[in-house]
Amino acid sequence: QVRLVESGGGLVQAGASLRLSCVASRRTFSDYAMGWFRQAPGKEREFVARITWTGGSTGYADSVKGRFTISRDNAKNTVYLQMDGLRPEDTAVYYCASSKVNSRYKSAYDYWGQGTQVTVSS
Repeated sequence: QVRLVESGGGLVQAGASLRLSCVASRRTFSDYAMGWFRQAPGKEREFVARITWTGGSTGYADSVKGRFTISRDNAKNTVYLQMDGLRPEDTAVYYCASSKVNSRYKSAYDYWGQGTQVTVSS
């Protein structure tokens, strides 16, 4: 029902910054939160950050806290992930997802984007 499209990934050196965007085709009252997840080669998809549409409550994985910032523009149905101080271990495909609840668990998210590649070299 909801189409999500990520963009903004790329290849950067350690210490650089990237800003990811996720545009939702539509948003209703039942769309409560948006999350960013990432999946590195050989690893499971893991939680990165989340934000609620109303109130803008945020949450982060410990591994990115202090470096990444999630934000949203309700008028544009867009969620952003500002990534500063990137490290090689941040290399992964980054996905945005929509949920009807506030959660860091993958199973709570109903719709997923196609992903955008982030590669951080040493």
